[in-house]
Amino acid sequence: MTAPIGKAAIMALIPHAGAMCLLDSVYQWDSLSITCVTSSHRDANNPLASGGRLDSLCGIEYAAQAMAIHGGLTSGRRSEAGYLASVRGVVCTTGRLDQLRGDLEVTGTLLAADTTGAIYDFRLRSGEKTILSGRAAVVLDDSRLSRAAPRI
Repeated sequence: MTAPIGKAAIMALIPHAGAMCLLDSVYQWDSLSITCVTSSHRDANNPLASGGRLDSLCGIEYAAQAMAIHGGLTSGRRSEAGYLASVRGVVCTTGRLDQLRGDLEVTGTLLAADTTGAIYDFRLRSGEKTILSGRAAVVLDDSRLSRAAPRI
């Protein structure tokens, strides 16, 4: 994909709406990766901020939204609701996102996927500096699975 994707198209792909849609645009994507850009970490009304501070670990939500957008783009339809089942190997190099002057670049790389979820490596950068990185497992809403098999 070469043309950037803007906020309106992003909101059509993920369940997040209004200020909770944290990413401004998709810079590039293909079947295995996505790179998004945003300035919402500097917004005083960021819905994840507490007491005027936006902790760097909130970047995990930025990464999760990039993963949801990637799922929507690669499937050609709006992403199903899901949740983070686990986050591992997280490395954080700064305490706060709101103090970063540059835009955030949010990258996700698909490692594995099936009909019930996916595993991604993620990275947030500002300029040349990596702010946050790790791996996340995403589980899709399993309510559709409960119709096919009984819960234990």
